[in-house]
Amino acid sequence: MTWAEPAALGFLALGLIVGIGILARANEDDRWWSSAMVYVALGLAAAVAIDGLDVGWIDIEEDTAVIEHVAEAAVVVTLYATGLQIDRDLNLVAWRSVLLLLLVAMPLTVAAVALLGMGLLGLSLGAAIVLGAALAPTDPVLAGDVGVGPPGEDDPEARFSLTAEASFNDGLAFPFLIAGLAIAADGGTGWIGSWLAIDVAYKLVVGLLVGAVLGHLAAGVVLPLRSSERLNADLDGWLTVAIALAVYGVAQVLSSYGFLAAIAAGLAFRRREKDHAKHEELHAGAQRIVQLLELGTIVLVASSLTLSGLGVPGWKGWLLGALLVFVVRPVAAAATLGNWCLDSGTERRFVAFFGVRGLGSVYYVAAAVGTGTLAAGEAQLVLWTVMATVLVSIVVHGISAKAGLMSLKRDAAASG
Repeated sequence: MTWAEPAALGFLALGLIVGIGILARANEDDRWWSSAMVYVALGLAAAVAIDGLDVGWIDIEEDTAVIEHVAEAAVVVTLYATGLQIDRDLNLVAWRSVLLLLLVAMPLTVAAVALLGMGLLGLSLGAAIVLGAALAPTDPVLAGDVGVGPPGEDDPEARFSLTAEASFNDGLAFPFLIAGLAIAADGGTGWIGSWLAIDVAYKLVVGLLVGAVLGHLAAGVVLPLRSSERLNADLDGWLTVAIALAVYGVAQVLSSYGFLAAIAAGLAFRRREKDHAKHEELHAGAQRIVQLLELGTIVLVASSLTLSGLGVPGWKGWLLGALLVFVVRPVAAAATLGNWCLDSGTERRFVAFFGVRGLGSVYYVAAAVGTGTLAAGEAQLVLWTVMATVLVSIVVHGISAKAGLMSLKRDAAASG
């Protein structure tokens, strides 16, 4: 085989992947499958081809930094773009269900997964908490299939709750991850004081403030330029990328949580001129970029998976993933929401079940493993258990998303 042949095959594969991915996205409405499922299938097919051709490719255990930063960029842009489409008033009553999911259901999920990690997988306490922190946040990228629509639409409370939860819990999982790494590294309790002061209080508050201020300022610059047609609408998507990454970078430089800054910036931008005529166009441009990032990132991550790696968690690790999807998340969310949040049992069941795991979890586990804090065997087990759980979630939630949305529509029609 000459040097040109692998490159030619690579271009061919890339063209097919992008083409099939676009067709999947365009035709997923009213189908039993989701586009994310197709992206995973494309990535796994690429993984088989890469292994068969013996082509050098990303090693998910050795190249965690690559996986971390690719997933990081996709999540950051998605968080900012999601903020642009949320119209809900910022008050405690309107966000009650979201706050309960973030402040109660999420810690319960971390604890439950950590207990399962120790009981089923034999992980140490620190590694188990890292696993719980990586799998607790729902995913803003993949939750788009069951989340809110474009700005201005009157979305059901359940879809808003899922979208807003997925937007904020990617940042709120950081303190749990840091706690797990601290326990794995040092044990004891000496780290708790600085963790509360810096990793909880300072980083949370500064991240939100940075996002709110910079999002407000960005809107003050961008919207007048769009109104005067000094910014072409075709560039809206790339403008989203620029603002999201700049806000994230500032937040990270200040040692705060950039994920929280990204979603706060999107919300602040949206509220600078909520009824501005260009908001819908800005959102549409942002969504095009998000969809491209979703395709590229999922295919990249899936193409780095191996059969030997997926066998690392064993049946107990795959069982843990299934328990999270079918039991832990639904029970934690349903118990938290109770009968006092959302309008109906259908909405509560919808929100409880559709806790999609995806690129946020991939980012967290890659970041944690990349620190070198976990013991080698535990790091490998945590990494591949997260990957297995993400695959379970993509398939289960992808197959059931359409049925879930239809149940919401029927419930709304019956109550209307």
